[in-house]
Amino acid sequence: MSILKRIDQDAERWLLLTFYVMLVLTMAIEVLRREIFSYSSIWGEEIVRYSFIYLAWIGAAVAVKDRGHIRIDVLMHYLPPRGKALLYIFGDLVMLVVAVIALYWSYETVHVSAKFGSVSHGLRISMVWFLMAVPVGFALMIFRLIQSLLRDFRSLRDGTPVYEGDKLFD
Repeated sequence: MSILKRIDQDAERWLLLTFYVMLVLTMAIEVLRREIFSYSSIWGEEIVRYSFIYLAWIGAAVAVKDRGHIRIDVLMHYLPPRGKALLYIFGDLVMLVVAVIALYWSYETVHVSAKFGSVSHGLRISMVWFLMAVPVGFALMIFRLIQSLLRDFRSLRDGTPVYEGDKLFD
């Protein structure tokens, strides 16, 4: 398997694992410090908060990739394969427009933070690193939406069933 295919397949998983481990370990350390030593740090709370934010945005990109977002798909059971593909393409195009607009506005916030040099209270690190979670998440979503659209157009062209993702419940 080529390195690019491996990154495409597993990059978000590794990022999610990294941020999740960082969140859990920091939270466990902070709980122990608070309960045993009656002391907690502001930096621990910040690491947990920003790890959770990155988890949410990277997870949103994974949900786009796997078609795992919550949706009502009652109509999908009554549509032919071509109709399903067209409906998924329409949904992805709407989401793509929203993601591009959101990427633009989220980058504006990062730009303002960089311009004025704001830093976090506890870690004293530039807020740009933390605020970048939103544009990174939307950029990943845009990338995955483009992949999804190409996959759906291929299914539409070939007449094959469109990728619907895994079902959580049957």
